[in-house]
Amino acid sequence: MFETILNPVFSPLLKLPSLWAIMLISLLVALLITLIYKWMTDQHLMRKLKEDIKNFQKQMKELKDKPQEVMKVQKRAMQTNMKYMMHSLKPTLITFIPIIIIFSWLNANLAYEPINPGQEFTTSAFFDIGAAGDISLVAPEGIEIIGNSTKPITDNQVNWTLKGTTGNYILEYQYHNQSYQKEILITEQKDYEEPVKVINKGKLNQLIVNNKKVTPLSFTGIPWVKNWGWLGTYIIFSIIFSMSLRKILKIH
Repeated sequence: MFETILNPVFSPLLKLPSLWAIMLISLLVALLITLIYKWMTDQHLMRKLKEDIKNFQKQMKELKDKPQEVMKVQKRAMQTNMKYMMHSLKPTLITFIPIIIIFSWLNANLAYEPINPGQEFTTSAFFDIGAAGDISLVAPEGIEIIGNSTKPITDNQVNWTLKGTTGNYILEYQYHNQSYQKEILITEQKDYEEPVKVINKGKLNQLIVNNKKVTPLSFTGIPWVKNWGWLGTYIIFSIIFSMSLRKILKIH
């Protein structure tokens, strides 16, 4: 349902590089939240409350040698701060659900790179510690398994390399007379199936198709930033846009 609502709005952005798509979405969301916040709060009251809080902080610094007086001012500051937070809470609650829906759409569309036709990729099966035996991979027509389709479990996992033509497929993993399935999509579009399928049945834990993670900030070369996915990238731009919009629109 949410895909139907959001796709007409955000799908055109998937034609852009991931960084630009995430930047534009974070800008649109920040603008929406900022406007809702401004509309649903009494800005005159919010400004007065912020000024009162600053004055209380100033008084506490001036009274630092008078602990009892500081406690009185601190109590008033806490009451004012609580009042400010309560007035901010309503727009926050109203925007919370739309934000979660948008996050779900971003995770479904911008978390991983697609698997392209003819591109080699891997799929993995992960097991409990101590699991033993062989596991077989059965691929449908259109998918080629490079190497052996049946492999022994080594270090609690098994990996296969595959490639295929455009299409939706189902991979079948056969282990201890049980069959497990994992959906896969090969496409030239920005689309993919959820890479991880949790099993937790018997000794088999997970089936994973190893789509490459989208890292929009990898070009920076900064160690603590270059491996960030869509969420970290969204958060940093959301903070920048929110602060800028609040300043431009003079929102308290």
